[in-house]
Amino acid sequence: MKIYRFVVVLGLFFLSCDQKTKVEKAVEEIPVDIKVERFDKAFFESKPEDLAKLKREYPFFFPAGNDDSVWLKRMQDPLWREVYTEVQKKYSNFEPVREKFNALFQHVKYYFPKTKTPKVITVIGEMDYNSKAIYADSLVIVALELYLGKNHKFYEFPNYLKENFEENQIMPDVVSSFTYRNIPASADKDLLAKMIFDGKQLYAKDLLLPEYSDAEKIGYKPEQIKWCEENEAYMWRFFIESEMLYSQDPKLTTRFMTPAPFSKFYLEIDNDSPGRVGAWIGWQIVRSYMKNNNVTLPELLKTNPKEIFEKSKYKPKK
Repeated sequence: MKIYRFVVVLGLFFLSCDQKTKVEKAVEEIPVDIKVERFDKAFFESKPEDLAKLKREYPFFFPAGNDDSVWLKRMQDPLWREVYTEVQKKYSNFEPVREKFNALFQHVKYYFPKTKTPKVITVIGEMDYNSKAIYADSLVIVALELYLGKNHKFYEFPNYLKENFEENQIMPDVVSSFTYRNIPASADKDLLAKMIFDGKQLYAKDLLLPEYSDAEKIGYKPEQIKWCEENEAYMWRFFIESEMLYSQDPKLTTRFMTPAPFSKFYLEIDNDSPGRVGAWIGWQIVRSYMKNNNVTLPELLKTNPKEIFEKSKYKPKK
């Protein structure tokens, strides 16, 4: 009997591997050649007399209402130029990142065939960590000053934010922006709907970034993923017993959904917990839904959160 079970398990394992191989083989056949334009280099290596030409080539980076003196001053400003120097040290050769963009958009085109191949434009911005990488249909804009490495001297941010100022977070951030644009707004405003919204984004990373770890997808340390796995049942029971799932209290978003050093159960476990545990739970709900329903990724993104929850058959691991 034991031998029979082993053979069945082994067969299922190889079947799963074969299916994955079929998908990846199909993905590899999709022609994608991402073009990268280094606006950061073009701007800081331009002469003042070239500003008009630069504005014609990149009008979207020069909003109306700003006098040319603003841009000319930025070109010569010692602090901005120091940031540019540091970016060049890290990204003088952007080819390895471009290859990752190629792999990402091969996967995007496999699951979303009508998606245009975007042009990637690198910039140096004002360290707005809410806009690190932006997908906008035909463009992907990457603010390289926010991917210099968590220990870089420029960063005066809390550690939980700096942890994700690494090169390997560029692709997960792009997927977050891509999926945000492809998930319809929901009429449901309760905590569960927000959990499932984030869960959809994270599940998309399962398919679009198959080589990335769960920690990289959500921006956790490996030990934070382990904490969530070990406390999944406890957290779920807490949400249910506290009647939070269908609550529209905006404070719950701050406590469990937004980036933070830890989640706020207001219990002893707080200091051990990572932030955004609501998103992590939402991810497990969506994974369970996709396991139990024959649905494509585009269909998932459009499915109502309530329907996802009801059909997920989600049960936390004990």
